[in-house]
Amino acid sequence: MNNITKLKKIENVKTYHGDIVHKDEYAYVDQPHNILEVLKDPTKVIPEVRKYIDENNDRTKSYFKDVEDLQKKLFSEIKGKIKLDDTSLKFKDRKFYYWAKTEKKGDYGKRVRQLIDGTKPEEVFWDGDVEKKRLKADFFSTGSTSVSHCDKYLAYSLDLQGSEYYTIYLRNLETGKELSDIIPNTAGSITWSLNSKSFFYSKLDKFHRPKSIYKHTLGQNIKDDQLIYEEKKDDSFTCSISLSSDEKYFVISTGDHMTYEEHFFSCGEENPKPVLFQKRKNEIRYSIDFWKDGYVYIHTNEHAEDYKILRCKIDNIKKKEEFIPAKKGTIIGGLEFLDNYILRGEKSNAISKLYVRNIKTNVEEEIKISEDEVGCIGISLLQRDTNTSKIRVSWESMKTPDQIYEYDIEKKSKKLVKEIQIPSGHDPEKYVVERLTAKSHDGASVPISLVRRKDTKLDGKSKLILYFYGAYGHSIEPGFGSSKFCLVDRGFIYAIAHVRGGKELGEAHHTEAIRLKKKNTFHDVIAVCKHLINKKYTFKGGICTISGSAGGTTGAAVANMAPELFFSMLLLVPFCCVLDTMSNRDLPLTPSEEPLWSSPLESKENFEYIKSYSPYENIRTDVAYPNMFITSSLFDTRVLYSEAVKYFARLQDRTVDKNIHLLKCRTEPSSHSGLTGRDNSIKELAEEFSFILKTAGITS
Repeated sequence: MNNITKLKKIENVKTYHGDIVHKDEYAYVDQPHNILEVLKDPTKVIPEVRKYIDENNDRTKSYFKDVEDLQKKLFSEIKGKIKLDDTSLKFKDRKFYYWAKTEKKGDYGKRVRQLIDGTKPEEVFWDGDVEKKRLKADFFSTGSTSVSHCDKYLAYSLDLQGSEYYTIYLRNLETGKELSDIIPNTAGSITWSLNSKSFFYSKLDKFHRPKSIYKHTLGQNIKDDQLIYEEKKDDSFTCSISLSSDEKYFVISTGDHMTYEEHFFSCGEENPKPVLFQKRKNEIRYSIDFWKDGYVYIHTNEHAEDYKILRCKIDNIKKKEEFIPAKKGTIIGGLEFLDNYILRGEKSNAISKLYVRNIKTNVEEEIKISEDEVGCIGISLLQRDTNTSKIRVSWESMKTPDQIYEYDIEKKSKKLVKEIQIPSGHDPEKYVVERLTAKSHDGASVPISLVRRKDTKLDGKSKLILYFYGAYGHSIEPGFGSSKFCLVDRGFIYAIAHVRGGKELGEAHHTEAIRLKKKNTFHDVIAVCKHLINKKYTFKGGICTISGSAGGTTGAAVANMAPELFFSMLLLVPFCCVLDTMSNRDLPLTPSEEPLWSSPLESKENFEYIKSYSPYENIRTDVAYPNMFITSSLFDTRVLYSEAVKYFARLQDRTVDKNIHLLKCRTEPSSHSGLTGRDNSIKELAEEFSFILKTAGITS
């Protein structure tokens, strides 16, 4: 299996910061002059590179030949854990109830509505399967389906090849006819004006960045669309637009990952002139919302590392008062409003909590649904009319499927209204959920959430699946996920490493693993592995990691640092060429991500630090790497296919071991998330699981 054609090497030497010599024999794979064109037209891939991709795809397919029956079995198992014909709870709008549903025979969801008075039958106004068939599309990704406030028009955005260039279309829901308004090259979001005569959208620039907000009036030529806002000051900033909670203002948000700025304008303005709320300040993040009480609520990290909430009157935005104070190590979340209550969330120690404040008494209380500590809690409104004391609260844990309750704030009562069903059966009492804490190389605490069968012995003989991400301040919730039990029920322990780079322990948990501290993420993963080995949950060489995208940076980095800990790794669309990508400011995401990864072009220190950990730069020749399954897509705009191809080519060129390393680069339309459609997603997951099981010596 390891006898594969080698990719051609072409000497490429560049000098940075005067004396740093950088050699990259596969630099040509990046196609620096036209790689964005490849995202729309894959025939523009360099022929030799395309041949290499095709050969490896064939090789990967051949590898899985002897586990095709296992994949079919896994497909059936995973699908059997999903309630295929399911219906969401209804949301009561002004004239209609709106809800979603799925069916056994379909791959895509449906959106449904019915008049509140029940005078007409329910109406399926969006059917993904019907739309895909109508458009004869191989790939079908819906960006947004947004009904106008008058309930007459549907605006929807579609990506039909995976590169996230969304085209907006319009349909008259009363006649079912398509309107002539078609807007290409958008970010996919749609925000209707209150009079339903127009909507706002974000347009992508030549670098695939949403840098401008336009207003489109129905029936108008798109060439005449009105430019409302354009981000010109900073090429790292991108922008979006939303409607405020009181539905009186539109808010334009612009920023990168570390600095935000907000503008607003009244919903009644025919020719909007956005007003700046607060001038951008480096690494100050804030967002604003408006409510019926006449206050603007500001969620900000200014003088509050883990956020706080301020408020001010709309007619005096410079005079702010503290509403929710900061708590060290606790992320203060945003607000949800009812006429008599304000709801908010917060997170600490990788555990979320919900609070409700009575506006009249100013008393705040926690909403508790379960006595279990480790799990996920969330809220949603059940109607547009905010003159109510009822909300929906959801709860799930790593062993307990999602339960949704109707919660009455006034009565402090709850009623179970929906529970996720597992058709093939699931008994939470067979499993144990645990929270452990590892100490990293510098003494930092790293939480671990895990689930295992009660009858799994902690004797240091179990194989373990470890999932992690550790980037962009994204916190991994210890939620259910029925498919993982295909592995847990085969004796695996499933663990989540809440490593730095996320915000599970507060903002410092994030900032301690960015820029010149990024290696802390990798050390955290290694510390978690060693802790689990020491506590007899697994053994050295008994761990398989699952990581993707920026999490794949960590997966590939720890493979370089401590390959002996793992028997296998899934590297799904991995960001493994950090130095190359962050050196190319013409790529879609590079400028906006510089505040997190730093720019190697900015200083010699940045360059050398990134080079010292970038997985591609540090592939070794003196160690045996674990089995690896590496995926990518020719259409992926977030992590370009060239990263996985280059990484795999250099790995194969340098490797000294006999373990299996596979590259699967999708050449059919597909996105960063993979193929679309329920069955396609399940097939890909079954393939990934079969790799884990085959490399673990389990074939049934």
